[in-house]
Amino acid sequence: MQTLLFAIFLLALPAAGWSLPYDVQDTIGVVRNSTGTATVTRGDQALPAAPGTKLQAGDTLSTGFDGSMGIILRDNSTLSLGPGSSLVIRSFLYSPREGKLGLLARISSGTMAYISGLIGKLAPQSVRFDTPVATIGIRGTYFAVIVGEPGSR
Repeated sequence: MQTLLFAIFLLALPAAGWSLPYDVQDTIGVVRNSTGTATVTRGDQALPAAPGTKLQAGDTLSTGFDGSMGIILRDNSTLSLGPGSSLVIRSFLYSPREGKLGLLARISSGTMAYISGLIGKLAPQSVRFDTPVATIGIRGTYFAVIVGEPGSR
């Protein structure tokens, strides 16, 4: 009974002018695991990249030279960042019923492995990763990339 009342309360908040701390549609994925130094920067706020941390478009994912991070996006894409990495998820669209699909990200340093989810399978031309010197378009299901010299940032 308490759970039902709490759910009704949460549903009534927007009608009363209150908003929840985040919109479910704004959540594009979550941190699945992390080790060492790993952060999610949203605006000017740096958050520890703990498992379960919700991700939004525009977030910068960073790992220190002792860190790594694994994330899973709403379309079941997975990304793994190695030590000394920095990745910005510039945009993420996942509305298959409306035909709105897309992933645009930029990795500026470090290492990353990517396994495509539904966006890469349904609309591979809509997935793009930029680096300082090249653009990676998806025509398959996975790739790995090293950006910069090992140990540099």
